[in-house]
Amino acid sequence: MPESQDAPQSGTGPTSIDPVCGMTVTLKPDTRTEAFGSKDFHFCSGKCQTKFQADPWFYASGRAAGRKKVAPANVQYTCPMHPEIIRDAPGSCPICGMALEPMLPSDEPSHELTDFTRRMWVSAAAAVPLIVLTMGEFVALPVRDWIGHQVASYLEFALATPIILWAALPFFKRGWDSLANRSPNMWTLISLGVAAAYLYSLVATFLPGLFPEVYRMGHGVGTYYEAAVVIVALVFVGQVLELRARERTGDAIRALLDLAPKTARRILPDGTEYDAPLENIMEGDRLRVRPGDAVPVDGVVIEGHSSLDESMLTGEAMPVEKGPGDAVTGATINKNGSLVIEAGKVGADTVLAQIVAMVSNARRSRAPIQGLADRVSAIFVPTVVGIAILAFVAWMIFGPEPSLVFAIASAVSVLIIACPCALGLATPISITTAAGRGAQAGVLIKDAEALERMAGVDTLIVDKTGTLTMGKPELTDTVSLGDLAVTDLLSLAAALERGSEHPLAEAIVEGADAQGASRQEATGFEAVTGKGVRGKVKGRAVALGNAAMMQEMGLDTARAETQADTLRAEGKTAMFIAVDGVLAGIVAVADPIKESTAQAIKELHAQGFRVIMATGDNERTAQAVAGKLGIDEVRAGVLPEAKKDLIDQLRREGHKIAMAGDGVNDAPALAAADVGIAMGTGADVAMESAGITLLGGDLMGIVRARKLARATLRNIKQNLFFAFAYNALGVPIAAGLLYPITGLLLSPMIAAAAMSLSSVSVITNALRLRRVDL
Repeated sequence: MPESQDAPQSGTGPTSIDPVCGMTVTLKPDTRTEAFGSKDFHFCSGKCQTKFQADPWFYASGRAAGRKKVAPANVQYTCPMHPEIIRDAPGSCPICGMALEPMLPSDEPSHELTDFTRRMWVSAAAAVPLIVLTMGEFVALPVRDWIGHQVASYLEFALATPIILWAALPFFKRGWDSLANRSPNMWTLISLGVAAAYLYSLVATFLPGLFPEVYRMGHGVGTYYEAAVVIVALVFVGQVLELRARERTGDAIRALLDLAPKTARRILPDGTEYDAPLENIMEGDRLRVRPGDAVPVDGVVIEGHSSLDESMLTGEAMPVEKGPGDAVTGATINKNGSLVIEAGKVGADTVLAQIVAMVSNARRSRAPIQGLADRVSAIFVPTVVGIAILAFVAWMIFGPEPSLVFAIASAVSVLIIACPCALGLATPISITTAAGRGAQAGVLIKDAEALERMAGVDTLIVDKTGTLTMGKPELTDTVSLGDLAVTDLLSLAAALERGSEHPLAEAIVEGADAQGASRQEATGFEAVTGKGVRGKVKGRAVALGNAAMMQEMGLDTARAETQADTLRAEGKTAMFIAVDGVLAGIVAVADPIKESTAQAIKELHAQGFRVIMATGDNERTAQAVAGKLGIDEVRAGVLPEAKKDLIDQLRREGHKIAMAGDGVNDAPALAAADVGIAMGTGADVAMESAGITLLGGDLMGIVRARKLARATLRNIKQNLFFAFAYNALGVPIAAGLLYPITGLLLSPMIAAAAMSLSSVSVITNALRLRRVDL
């Protein structure tokens, strides 16, 4: 029998430590127990036992004790129209009354949607017989005549009262809250309208004598029970459709969350492999990624070669080759070969988790254009109530008999049709959808303001290294000026550069190894700031640097400058090699331009951008790169603070500036620009300073960001137009403005249907952004 993990016995009997939660378990005959290896493990609950069964090695080895303790994240809820409202439980917004939604979309069913769906069906079930009772005579069903007006009125009361007192209770609660919070909103109008129709009907049913004879129409005073119930039912229909549509705006985040696998194949020190729950993977774990599997966490390849589909990061379908030493990102897909990776960032630190967090934050941010809707909404509800009162008074004074019936109908219609929900939803619902669509295309929106500003940018400033180019210099040319063979020159140059930490040094060393140059060691290594390096290789004095270094050694570089200038004109950095006091050759290194850069510059020009390259590189190299790409303007030899000064100068000239960069030195300029755009392959500080991050790390991401920004702003303007136009037309019609001309008065039921459809139409229009072509 396996050895038990018992602790020393006490007065209460033997105990053991639960390997999952760390609690002390008193051992009893019915204590949950699992054997692993040569030991028994005991558990305080079935939940801990289940966790152990899923990954016994992790808990039995004690690795779980070293896991970073993270406090469980409680689900929080926020209002899509007022993101500053954050609550720990579902409910309604104290400002607008809208149902709060989870800050991070999940697959959990919406309590609000479930509840409102139930109330909708009950309301609809009551509305049908009420409509038959009141309007049956128009379709050859004179039920009211068959049973008598008085009985029909009591029956209508019996059908309507449960709906008003139970089904419509959320409406009245939110309406009351809006008054208590002094923030009148759509629920204020709905509750006033429904209450007015029901209370009028109540008086007409039980106190008909209070009304003049003209209102009795020979058989009793008319009621609005059916209008009140149908309004409630139609508002629920609109709310259910809206809640369902709002859930769809989180589809992009849910799709991102689903990209991460639920398990990872852990490789134990003895070579054993098994599938472990993803939450148990820790930094340093060795994991196997089989063909077709998703990479479980961010890490580095230590064995194997394969190509990975990184489209979830970049939006590009072209697979990327990976081998030992290459970084891999969680949720990317392994296409063919088997890889062994070492886990680096796990849990909330992974790129995928950061993407989800950024998209969620963008959904809750507010665009400047939303201020227009906020200002209108602030005065909208009081204005509508005023119009409803004016309509009531006007019908009472000037309307035909029974004027009270017409007055109530018009006032209720005005209150119901003018609900400002569509106006408030117009901007945030578009931002929510756009943030998700951008994430799918590798464009992360930090906040809504950056997205709106991006649509108006006319000037783009780009860094050269790492933005236009790969950011990884390569050896391109080796020119011998004497008797030494090219490989011998490379061998001497590489021997010196192995002692240097300069990026160009690494390019020369790697290039020499790739061309088969023999490896030699240098002695007496010395780096001369701003000029180059020198030392001795097998007794020979070797120097590698610029013209200033050669001239300092008394060497004439005039004859070699022509060849060096030819290389510089191609965007390469040329360095001279001297051996034993003689100029022996030239080595050229270049940072290759990214394949997508030229096409991106072309498309940016087509979108109206003026493109300026601001780089710390020398003028000749910068101009060579700009000439190849068709860049409008070059600012070479620019220090980090000068990039910020350039942005300030252009802004004074009236330009809207976007700055794209990837380095720590770009952070001040990114923060100063109207829109900062960080290349996702760069430094974290650059991403923190930027409003938009491009996961793909190339300028095609800016093209996508611009398309998304313009499509989003256009969508918001369409939504605001729909909302404004709807209310501008609907309120006068509901008030009865067309009655003198057409003889028609808008029914409160039709007003309720129109109000519900207005919100649904705005959300449906916003959802079109999910299909925008980027």
